[in-house]
Amino acid sequence: MIADKDLPENYHKGRGAQFNPHNRFAKNDYVKQHDEGIDDWEDHPQKTSFILGKSKSIVNKVDSPDVGMAYSLNPYQGCEHGCTYCYARNAHEYWGFSAGLDFERKIIVKTDAPELFRKFLERKSWDASTISLSGNTDCYQPAERKFKITRQLLEIALEYKQPIEMITKNALILRDADLLQELAKLNLCTVYVSINSLNESLRSKMEPRTTTAKQRLKIVEELSKNGIPMGVMAAPLIPGLSDHEIPAILKAIASAGAKSAGYTVVRLNGAIGGIFKDWLRKNFPDRFEKVWHLIQSCHRGNVNDSRFSDRMRGDGNIAQIISDNFKLHCRLNHLNEKRVMLDSSLFSVPKVQLSLF
Repeated sequence: MIADKDLPENYHKGRGAQFNPHNRFAKNDYVKQHDEGIDDWEDHPQKTSFILGKSKSIVNKVDSPDVGMAYSLNPYQGCEHGCTYCYARNAHEYWGFSAGLDFERKIIVKTDAPELFRKFLERKSWDASTISLSGNTDCYQPAERKFKITRQLLEIALEYKQPIEMITKNALILRDADLLQELAKLNLCTVYVSINSLNESLRSKMEPRTTTAKQRLKIVEELSKNGIPMGVMAAPLIPGLSDHEIPAILKAIASAGAKSAGYTVVRLNGAIGGIFKDWLRKNFPDRFEKVWHLIQSCHRGNVNDSRFSDRMRGDGNIAQIISDNFKLHCRLNHLNEKRVMLDSSLFSVPKVQLSLF
């Protein structure tokens, strides 16, 4: 990894993406060809802006059989964490934005999410299946500190006794330990923390606005002590950059109190391929070719694979080595020995007290 002082002059520090790739749904595009031709070209760092959005629904059924969830709920679109590899980037194009810098700087805030969540839970056909928060973007990203939508959703889940799964890489989740503890007492929640590297130098470049791995281990430790079932997703592992950390990661999370672990191998679908390639070339010029080809070796010569199951874990020799190593160290650290099954039998719609007048 090259030092900050050696990065290109126009490098956007604190951002994962370094440019805005073309939105595939947009009819027009514009590029900077001559500096002297545009007086007001915005090439300087921009602050994050929040766009208050309205939604027709908030809970989405997940049809993909290999993502480990049946329903997802995302109070935010876009994510200021800025992870270079984030698969949710492509979804930002549906909103008319770019999957690059726009994804990190233009955050859509679904302020009506709590109201829509109540309406969804009160449908007569609802069977109280587990709902996953952060199925797409992190529900504890920096915007949550201001808008507190995720906390409202947890309050509603507790009120209705609705089972919830969560995944995050932000220590802000500790703010809601009180609600998570009450849910856990009723066997209504599990929490996963995303940790794909313990290398702070790599983390600060690859996931620039996330909390440190040390803080994420603290999340696991503190929530475990509060009786909340904790797991870790080592995702995505990047061959040639972070896959060698599997033994250290699994040992650290087990010591912190995690009981389960999962992983994925990086896949660079859609606009993410160009974004990650640009980031990798600028930050790891000496290892660029090796890492890029190792990723390709996991996806039949490509950097993306759309085949269910294989797309998440990859195939080929490198993917098999990662899989074998992960299974071995899960076994050595007594991870995944017992599966947590949340209780949907407690679900009920609160009765409304009618006025006598």
